[in-house]
Amino acid sequence: MVGQIERGESSPTVSTLWNLTQALKVDFAELVENPVQSRGIEIMSSASTPTIGTLGEGCRIRILNPPGQTGQHEVYELAFQPDGLLDSAPHGPKAKEQLMMISGILEVTSSKNTALARAGDTTRYDANWPPPFAPSMAVPWHF
Repeated sequence: MVGQIERGESSPTVSTLWNLTQALKVDFAELVENPVQSRGIEIMSSASTPTIGTLGEGCRIRILNPPGQTGQHEVYELAFQPDGLLDSAPHGPKAKEQLMMISGILEVTSSKNTALARAGDTTRYDANWPPPFAPSMAVPWHF
């Protein structure tokens, strides 16, 4: 159902929206109200930033983009513990991702290509394959 909503194939009911906001720990009012702005600057506190915690173990995903940009331009913060795992489906056929490593070392795989990304590196790759991330060292990593 969420995928259909993201692709614009279905409109969510109020009940569906309520359930999504509860799962993401987002205030329902944030969906219908304008964000608090001060002189053109929007600030979302760390505590109110939605988190996805069901796509693997030892993995935290925070949604950083505004809700209105979902499906167009999405920004996430991912943090993994040693041996953490991201378990998600491949994206659409033309999907591209950019990854900027903040700390750690990460093995990134897209199709048959594999590369190591280190802190400070930016990696761009096709995202229409299964999750491309695997820790290459037993240390926490963050991107």
